[in-house]
Amino acid sequence: MKNFALMGAAGYIAPRHMKAIKETGNKLVAAYDPYDGVGVIDSYSPDTKFFVEFERFDRYLEKLKYEQGVNIDFISITSPNYLHDAHIRVALRRGAHAICEKPLVLNPWNIDPLKKVAQDTGKKIYTILQLRLHPVIIALKERIKGSPKDKIYDIDLTYITSRGNWYYTSWKGDISKSGGIATNIGIHFFDMLTWIFGDVKENIVNLHTHDRAAGVLVLEKARIRWFLSINSDTLPSEVKDQGKTTYRSITVEGEEIEFSEGFTDLHTRSYEEILNGNGFEIEEARKSIELAYEIRNQSPIGITNDCHPFALKPLSNHPFTRIE
Repeated sequence: MKNFALMGAAGYIAPRHMKAIKETGNKLVAAYDPYDGVGVIDSYSPDTKFFVEFERFDRYLEKLKYEQGVNIDFISITSPNYLHDAHIRVALRRGAHAICEKPLVLNPWNIDPLKKVAQDTGKKIYTILQLRLHPVIIALKERIKGSPKDKIYDIDLTYITSRGNWYYTSWKGDISKSGGIATNIGIHFFDMLTWIFGDVKENIVNLHTHDRAAGVLVLEKARIRWFLSINSDTLPSEVKDQGKTTYRSITVEGEEIEFSEGFTDLHTRSYEEILNGNGFEIEEARKSIELAYEIRNQSPIGITNDCHPFALKPLSNHPFTRIE
């Protein structure tokens, strides 16, 4: 049994990490979040010590080590994106391996300094790239690997996950903290695409606003039209009619790749791989971090004939004002 701590316990994705820790037979010793609405912990580990102040959380981990001889083996990080870098450093300095949600960091220049800290402390930094563990995605990678070397696939990627007005007031609506749409909801898709289809040859951004982004991505083995959105107005009408608020689609040469099932178990699979010594380490995240950064900092060229068809949908009139 390994001892875990968790930073960002009130985050949206935190329960999947709590579940993974429990299902892999390990113990969540301590958790931290400035927000105290974390009753979900009771479903997984009611004995976990919880802190709303970082200093007390940090002190508790130190007291465990020096007064009780209890070491924390892993610190899982599900805090806001812009804090990942700092919280990874906390984990390493505490003598623990770090397991961090995506994006590992927001900016590419933060990667190498983190690798240096990991080297100095002798600890590892793992990231959750769960789509690489999805059976359908693995099968697609094998299919592409076995294709003719000069074959270039036409891909359409569409991902819409509706968010309400709260999103714009939270840290997620602040591009300096979340990285914007392409980073916050798209980075795991960009990782998956580069993992399957190879390095980036060309990166065109057609549209990038507060609630959607679209572009064309040319990789070694694919030309990809992509569209990401958090605005429910962009959902296909048939999806709206079914009362659904999320839509994800990947087509390869016009063929739909169905991978909607099995998402909720992939964090546990990720933890299993990490505990078996096969987790995805920091260098694996570099390509998607660099790509998301480039998208975030490009000036969109506007709508073109070859862009994703969803990019043609009218922009919303949402004022996008943050309440201070």
